[in-house]
Amino acid sequence: MDLSMNEIVYRSIGTIHTPYPDMAPFQAEEDDTEGPFVLELLPEYETALVDLECFRYIIILFHMDRIRGYNGSNIAHPPSLKGGTVGLFASRSPNRPNPIGLDVARLLRIEGRKIYTSGLSVLDGTPLIDVKPYTNRDSKPDPGDGWTYRQPV
Repeated sequence: MDLSMNEIVYRSIGTIHTPYPDMAPFQAEEDDTEGPFVLELLPEYETALVDLECFRYIIILFHMDRIRGYNGSNIAHPPSLKGGTVGLFASRSPNRPNPIGLDVARLLRIEGRKIYTSGLSVLDGTPLIDVKPYTNRDSKPDPGDGWTYRQPV
């Protein structure tokens, strides 16, 4: 079975609204950002929100639709390394083979088909792919910080 060219198709379940039309902060901190941050689901998914308000945090998957496209490089240049490099999959670079974004945010409230959250690092109008509850099982006790404490070269 050749897996190299399989096409995977997702459909948007809604739109993410943020105060960032052109540039979002890199990994926004919850306390550093001012909203509003709203996930607006399509009408057919409103009933899918039943009991989501029982959770404090949610996982948000989205399509980074304004990324220029994967440039083929498997090397990333994290700003914190000041010119240093790491492998693409060891980074949070938006230059990826599949422009899928992930964020975790505090769930503030749900009104109808709108989910209000804490700060997100997402551009306004970004297509929403999925929402999942974030639970204690999603948190690992020893994730490690990998290269993030490496001194710049």
